[in-house]
Formats: sequence, structure tokens, C-alpha cells
Amino acid sequence: MKFTVLTLFPEIPRAFFENSIMAKAVEKGIIAYELVNIRDFALDKHKTCDDNPYGGGAGMLMKTEPLCRALEKVNVKPKTGKKNGKKRNKTKRVIYVTPSGKPLTQKIAYELSREEELVFICGRYEGIDQRIIDSYIDDEISIGDYVLSSGELAATVIIDSVYRLVDGVISSESLEEESFTDGLLEYPQYTRPEVFAGMKVPEILLSGHHENIRKWRLKKRLEKTLRYRPELIAQARNNGKLTEEAEKMIEEITNPSPLSGETGD
Repeated sequence: MKFTVLTLFPEIPRAFFENSIMAKAVEKGIIAYELVNIRDFALDKHKTCDDNPYGGGAGMLMKTEPLCRALEKVNVKPKTGKKNGKKRNKTKRVIYVTPSGKPLTQKIAYELSREEELVFICGRYEGIDQRIIDSYIDDEISIGDYVLSSGELAATVIIDSVYRLVDGVISSESLEEESFTDGLLEYPQYTRPEVFAGMKVPEILLSGHHENIRKWRLKKRLEKTLRYRPELIAQARNNGKLTEEAEKMIEEITNPSPLSGETGD
């Protein structure tokens, strides 16, 4: 899989691609990347890539011409004819990261991880001209209900959520019980030492009883999801992802018996 990033500050995403698991995936040939400096495609001597927005208002807007030339350099074609809901470039999916886009979810990350190449446009200032969006963009994606000064950071977040799902980057076992994989948040985890600052690892995790550990982890996932993201329980239920065992545990969590007590903590 290839990630192509169009940016005014390529040094920001470069650090991500050259370190940790991503660097290993690149070395193995599983992941490829290209960083394109939009400023290289500005033709004036000052390499100007922004201008005042029509209609007035605060801030500056990224200019169309340099960005269009950068897109052409990486073989991204503008759309022709009417929108039909399909990608405009068969092997490339063009993404503009913006607070006004659709929220990034694990489902979207999985979908994107099946693409051959993702092309990211990193906005700055007040964003990019709408005509670039209309002509070139397949998806507008937001990483949350807040605003950053750097489209590079948002693009890196999306890339990080996607590349780790590509076959061969991380073992499938590591991905199976992560938060959001089946609609629930992840259970708490512990490592050595067994006692830290007076706090002991739950006895059940030391028991070696795999079935009891599985049940404990499921219950902890349900407890955490109910506490922090209760809407995910409703979604999992509607999607048929909650088992009869999970439903029974939810009942025990929300309506505990006065005679019952927690075990294994």
C-alpha cells in the first residue's frame, strides 16, 4: 500500500514514516510513501501558496494552482462528468483532512486499508479552495470535533489508523480485541511487576484459567464501554454483535444482585 501526502511541511509526516512500526513496514516493502511539497509547484519567486478569500473574512486560503499542479504530479486526475459515487482515480483515493468532513471511525480505517494508494491533501490556514474539493477529492475526513492548525497532524492520525490494518504490518491476533473491533472498548491490561505502588494485578489474570480470564476481560470491556461510551452498546446490539453471554453480563452490571460480589479484582 502507498501513502502520498501533499503538504507545505513534509518534515512533519516524514518523522512518522521514518520511525517505529511504520519504518519497519516501509523497510519490508509492505508500505510505500511519497511526500510532495506543494510549495515546489508555486511559480512565483516567493513560492506563494496562499491568498485572501473572496468575500472577505479572517485568515488566508491555499491557492488552487500550486495544489492542482502537485496533484497532477502524482497522477491524480480531476473528475469528469457527473458524480457517480465512485473513485475518480481507479488505484488512488484522494482524501482531504478537514474538521468539516465525516468523522473517522474504525470502520472507515478498515475500508481505507484495502486501497492501493491513499493521497492526502493537508490543508493550512483556512483550508483549500472549494473548486479543488469539487474536482479532485473523494473523501473529506475529520479526526474529531476540534480544529488544528496543521492538516499534517490530522493526516498522520488517519494514516496511523489505516496502515496498521494492512496485512503483514501487525499480527492479526493483536488486532482482534482492540477497542472498536467488535463495537466495544478494550479491557484493562497489566504487566510486571505483579505489585506496583501497592496495587496488585487482578488474581484472575495470574490463575492460568483461560476461560475465566476470557469472561473477566469481556465483562471489563462491557463495564468500560457502558461507563464511557454507552452509545456503542446500543450500536453493537443493533448490529447483532452482542452475544447472549454479553447481554447477561450487561444485566448483571447494570442491575447487580445485592448478594453478588465482584471476584477476581
